[in-house]
Amino acid sequence: MPADRPQPRIDIDVQLATDETPVPAGADFEAWVAAAMQAAGCRRDGELAIRLVGSEEGSQLNHDWRDKPDPTNVLAFPPPDLAAAGLPDELPAEFGDLVICLPVVLREAAEQHKAPLAHLAHLVVHGTLHLLGHTHDAEADTVRMEGLETAVLVALGFPEPYDADVAPGTK
Repeated sequence: MPADRPQPRIDIDVQLATDETPVPAGADFEAWVAAAMQAAGCRRDGELAIRLVGSEEGSQLNHDWRDKPDPTNVLAFPPPDLAAAGLPDELPAEFGDLVICLPVVLREAAEQHKAPLAHLAHLVVHGTLHLLGHTHDAEADTVRMEGLETAVLVALGFPEPYDADVAPGTK
């Protein structure tokens, strides 16, 4: 990125749509999204929403959008392709929406022996990369996406997210 161009400004609307499960202390959604966008080379200003939901809403959304009965940890809803719409790069982008099911995040963190905050940060980074067009459909895509996620999380001070043998707080 040229030195005379400031980092993109990303406005994040965090919506807490459940009192079923608390948000882990120390959550810094802005820092996590900004780090993911920087690592992915995003240079546009814009906005995105992060909706934190409980099991009921998480189940309903996963059923409606993926035809699966149970909630999943993160759903990414990207907007229509801005380039295809002919919008100039100077206009702020609508990056889309992330829906994170907090009970699933906390359950997975416990099952995987991860700190809840680290797992939440990982899912925000993972979902943000999906909003930017990254996928894990093919093996090469998975390797690239997991590499970006790992680099971002380690730079933020979290353990490597795919290192299953590391107990929280030991790395």
